[in-house]
Amino acid sequence: MTVTTSSRDTRASWLDRLSLYARLVRLDRPIGILLLLWPTLWGLWIAGNGRPDALVVAIFVAGTVLMRSAGCAMNDYADRDFDAHVERTRNRPLATKRITSREALLVAAALSLIAFLLILPLNGLVIALSVPALLLAGSYPFTKRFFAIPQAYLGIAFGFGIPMAFAALTGTVPLLAWLMLAANVLWTIAYDTEYAMVDREDDRRLGLRTSAILFGHRDVDAVMICHAGFIVLMAWVGHMAGLGAPYRVGIAIAAVLCAWQYRMIRTRTREGCFRAFLHNNWVGAAVFAGVLADALLR
Repeated sequence: MTVTTSSRDTRASWLDRLSLYARLVRLDRPIGILLLLWPTLWGLWIAGNGRPDALVVAIFVAGTVLMRSAGCAMNDYADRDFDAHVERTRNRPLATKRITSREALLVAAALSLIAFLLILPLNGLVIALSVPALLLAGSYPFTKRFFAIPQAYLGIAFGFGIPMAFAALTGTVPLLAWLMLAANVLWTIAYDTEYAMVDREDDRRLGLRTSAILFGHRDVDAVMICHAGFIVLMAWVGHMAGLGAPYRVGIAIAAVLCAWQYRMIRTRTREGCFRAFLHNNWVGAAVFAGVLADALLR
């Protein structure tokens, strides 16, 4: 009986730790995975002329989940002295000290290593590009201390799957890939500024830097300008890639969805800004739906 009880306690303890690690890497909040995944899927389908290799797609999808999770662990490590003082983040496992800083670093390292092992079957250019990709993901959380617009840095990190996708499927990284990356930077500035608007007062009090603080009372204008730039660049991408009417419909839907976010953020309420941030999942999905529909109907 004692052994059974001890065994149950041990299992419960491990399950509790796993639950904390899952919260650390935000598996309970998949929006970050989706916002990272959509640009990667755009890149895979356009680089693969609508028919990307299934194994490459599987590797990139798994790598996206792993690297986003590793980035969250690294982010919480970097913000461990701040999160407890921010309303939205005060209950994170590292902020409440239910896990240690060492554990967070080990989780980030383990997930990054698994992601790296996944790409070893791919070509040398992909492996070479994984180095700056890892550096970007690992260093982003610290940019909030000195960079006035860390959202731009995040956009590069979140979009680096695009040049890697072209490298994996074509062996090169053409201008088209960099244009898509630039579009993703603008989109990321838009949606992550909405996210930063939720925490603006807390971030200002803690001395952190975000685009919401930089843009000040022009924050809503800046978000909409970045959305517009994103749509224009992605329309240009479609033209360069020879995509047809289905893609243009997808871009038009994405444009309407971006414009709709103005209604959510114009009053700058926490709830509205956070809802607008989440709404960007549908923007990314609309663009991918256009790419996919064009491939299927071509």
